[in-house]
Amino acid sequence: MSWIWEVKSVNGRGLELRTRLPSGYDILELPAREALQKRLKRGNVNLSLNVTRIAKGGVLSINEALLAQYVELAQRLHDGNPALAPARIDGLLALRGVVDVGEAEIEDPQVIEARVAVLHASFLQALDALCAMRAAEGGRLVEVLSGQLAEITRLVDAAEGCAALNPAAIRERLRAQVLALMDAVPVLPEDRLTQEAALIVAKADVREELDRLRAHLAAAGEMLASGEAVGRKLDFLCQEFNREANTLCSKANDVELTRIGLALKAVIEQFREQVQNIE
Repeated sequence: MSWIWEVKSVNGRGLELRTRLPSGYDILELPAREALQKRLKRGNVNLSLNVTRIAKGGVLSINEALLAQYVELAQRLHDGNPALAPARIDGLLALRGVVDVGEAEIEDPQVIEARVAVLHASFLQALDALCAMRAAEGGRLVEVLSGQLAEITRLVDAAEGCAALNPAAIRERLRAQVLALMDAVPVLPEDRLTQEAALIVAKADVREELDRLRAHLAAAGEMLASGEAVGRKLDFLCQEFNREANTLCSKANDVELTRIGLALKAVIEQFREQVQNIE
């Protein structure tokens, strides 16, 4: 007997296992699933086993009921059309399902247990190979993700250095907006004017968004350096990155800051796409 294990995995938000084992080998499914769940945390995994039986020492059997049906059908066709040559025994035996060459019955439980143990051991070797390939791919992805985090950091630095965030520039915009508000509503109560001015200041201030982006950058760097399964955590962190970038763009009242915000969103989306490949 010879066999081939095939273990394949593709991206997935969680861990989803699909197994396809030949009839009679179902006993291997549970330990195989347990081994997969211990080693993998994420991905759509397909596991299959292909077994080839060798006829040496096997048992030859004939499905006599099926053979009788073939004989009857052949005779009926010949009677209906004598020009047809009568069926030959070698042709009948060559029909699918008539002859079966199977393995001899193995009654010894120890032999069965030994075979299962060998099959499971070879499965573990295939699983080791899969995990090694995933680890190698993960190592390459860490470099890509680290580069994207470095680009996000550069853009956050650029946003902080933007002239639109200069205190003098903010005061000038606030003065112009308050004057425009007073022109629009000449008789505006002082407390209402104070409230409107406070709202304008709050909308112009993006320091909180930039601070949170830096905090998210630090968290992402720590996750990548941990060597643990952090794919789901990074998925959540990408949502937080997007939230801050969107708020930054909505608050931006300067062309340069808007340009930086849009570039930031583009890099964050690239980061999110690559995170889908991380366990």
